[in-house]
Amino acid sequence: MRHWIWSRRWSGVTDELPANDASREGESSIEGELRELVDGVLGGDRTTLGRVLTLVESRREDHQLLARELLMRLGPHAGGSMRVGISGLPGAGKSTLIESLGSWLIETKGRRIAVLAVDPSSVQTRGSILGDKTRMNQLAQSDSAFIRPSPSGGSLGGVALRTQEAILVLEAAGFDTVFVETVGVGQSEAAVAGMVDTFVVLLVPGTGDELQGIKRGNLELVDILVINKADGGLEPAAERARRDYAVALHTLQSGSSDWSPRVLTVSAQEGDGLEELWAALCAHREAVTASGNFEPVRRRQRLDWMWRLVEEAVVREVRQNPRVKDGLGAIEERVGTGTLSPQVAAEEILRIARGSSRDGS
Repeated sequence: MRHWIWSRRWSGVTDELPANDASREGESSIEGELRELVDGVLGGDRTTLGRVLTLVESRREDHQLLARELLMRLGPHAGGSMRVGISGLPGAGKSTLIESLGSWLIETKGRRIAVLAVDPSSVQTRGSILGDKTRMNQLAQSDSAFIRPSPSGGSLGGVALRTQEAILVLEAAGFDTVFVETVGVGQSEAAVAGMVDTFVVLLVPGTGDELQGIKRGNLELVDILVINKADGGLEPAAERARRDYAVALHTLQSGSSDWSPRVLTVSAQEGDGLEELWAALCAHREAVTASGNFEPVRRRQRLDWMWRLVEEAVVREVRQNPRVKDGLGAIEERVGTGTLSPQVAAEEILRIARGSSRDGS
């Protein structure tokens, strides 16, 4: 019956067939569509891949129902890529580095590159700049690359709500290297570090204070720190920054038996240092795998993913609860004027959603 519901919502069926015939026809229709979408993704069809990613990113309930079924079927074909998070302050050259490294990997290693570029969204309109595909024009033209700009939608740290699902889809499509480029502000570093295998942060030299632009908490997440723009006379400053950060990382890192973070200098613009960066990415993957921690980390990420989805679903259900909607205006007014504390208001909203109030009615 659920397939019939999906079929009517997704395909816009409006005919008046008898219930049993309609159900069978609806199930057959949606099953055929699901098979077509799965086969298209597994076959690397770019149009189908874009369509499935749109379903995954959509907030419409009917799209989400289809996306869940697709993810279930694509899941066994995913998990084999190298997942790399790229973060850093605006202007550090993240897009340039991904394009240079991705193009180099395609040409020299025969890799298939996917990029999830999470763009900032307007808090008011949820609109997005979505400029990374333009900035990575050379990479975007390669048949061995797929770039997906996706708006953050105001989600925590600028990481799109469905980024992890999108990674799964791209892996099922045969991409063996997935870069997740974050906005580089707020808590995006911590968020993306929790869904990739290797976390890379970019900085630039020559700001006067070489130990700039990265908080202690983020230093503790770094697997590879890259000083970009080591060109145009900035090579000495880049080398000074590399040495300073190497000392800082050694001091701040609690110490892992798997891996000691590396600090490298590159010029994404000139293509210098790309081979060394790729060697460091491979060395990190090998070290974590050899220690036996690769699968436990992936397992923890899947569990974290599950609980993020649970939290999202609970918030959505509370907001959509008719009883909550009826009383929310008054509660928000009191919180806004300071006559009701946010803590008490939150408890009251949960009581209303559960079908009770503070007086027990």
